[in-house]
Amino acid sequence: MFVQIIQGHVRDPGQVRAALDEWVKYLSPGAQGWIHSTGGVTEENEFIGLACFTDLNSAQRNSERPEQDQWWQRTSKLFDGEVQFHDADDAVADYPGDPSKAGFVQIVQGQGSDRDRALTLLLGDSEEWSKFRPEVLGTIGCSYGDGEYTMAVYFTNENDARAGERKPLPPKLAEEMAEVRRLQVRETRYYDLRTPWIDEP
Repeated sequence: MFVQIIQGHVRDPGQVRAALDEWVKYLSPGAQGWIHSTGGVTEENEFIGLACFTDLNSAQRNSERPEQDQWWQRTSKLFDGEVQFHDADDAVADYPGDPSKAGFVQIVQGQGSDRDRALTLLLGDSEEWSKFRPEVLGTIGCSYGDGEYTMAVYFTNENDARAGERKPLPPKLAEEMAEVRRLQVRETRYYDLRTPWIDEP
């Protein structure tokens, strides 16, 4: 799966939501290979979104459409300053539940000395994680650049997510998370999307 991550500061979240609604209604029918998109705006007006396609070629064909370029020219004006893009062509998804029903999504971004190992640790024991954190409906892990990664975690709601965070980790999972922390080369950032925008065909 190919995922493009888009992020930047926005002036008016409502206008960004309207622009995405326009894309879903008018442009998504012609976006071959589009699987779904997840996005939202934090309380600090930071937008972050993940556009998921079956493969890189499908995403590139979508970007090359004239109507896509016209839409982005309008939408990019809703951002303050630079918009960042990250492309991950080997993203991994795990859906123990239905992420489209998530009431809270947390986006985690970091950089590790071994990004593949970090994502393996974060996503590898999916069965054990789903037993320990049943409020997690799904995850998407993306790696790109020089050890950078983005992970989207879909929760039933924020209250359940916070309660799950307070639970002591089982020994095996605690050991894996300790290794993830040792691999970090810069501080991990968390983006809380309390009103997630989840769109699919």
